Amino acid sequence: MDLAGDLRAGSEALGISLQQSQYDQLLEYLYLLDKWNRVYNLTAIRDLPAMLSYHLLDSLSPMPLLLKSNKVLDVGSGAGLPGIPLAIAMPGTVWTMLDSNSRKTRFIRQAIAHCGLKNAQVVHSRVQDYYAPDSYDFIVSRAYASLADFCDSVVHLLGPKTRLLTMKTGLGPIEAKQLDTDRFTFEEEALTVPGIDEPRSLVTITPL
Repeated sequence: MDLAGDLRAGSEALGISLQQSQYDQLLEYLYLLDKWNRVYNLTAIRDLPAMLSYHLLDSLSPMPLLLKSNKVLDVGSGAGLPGIPLAIAMPGTVWTMLDSNSRKTRFIRQAIAHCGLKNAQVVHSRVQDYYAPDSYDFIVSRAYASLADFCDSVVHLLGPKTRLLTMKTGLGPIEAKQLDTDRFTFEEEALTVPGIDEPRSLVTITPL
């Protein structure tokens, strides 16, 4: 089991090249997640190679769309996904991870300290109750809610240039039709993530 080699090869397949120190941080995060998961059941995936694909590589997959961002909010972050891997890979971007589950936000806080991240913070709150001091370039989500519910839940956080990005296993026609197209437009981009056979896509949403 060559996790380090698989991580490097997988990220490069996504068009992402990182420093060795960043690959080391990503693996440290993965090992910490595995350790906590045995006690706190943070994620249903428990096999390390599968966790590498479904958590690390899947979380890194939207990075090319986020490269010019200064501030990003990760809503419903859970165990820090995709926020922690992206904060490691994008040290010049400030990441805020938001979740209402105190057990998961404790883990995120520990992961931030464990990985020595200076560009990441965690907020324990329901998204509907959270008000940010400044606007974000992007608000991202991963397996958080339907397209319409995601947009409705963060509408109070939208700045003049904020865009939304959600990670999907494919956007169905019924879900797409539920989005209020008088308020939002969206584009879907299919992805291939190494080690994942299921469909993957990124949906970028722009408020009108």
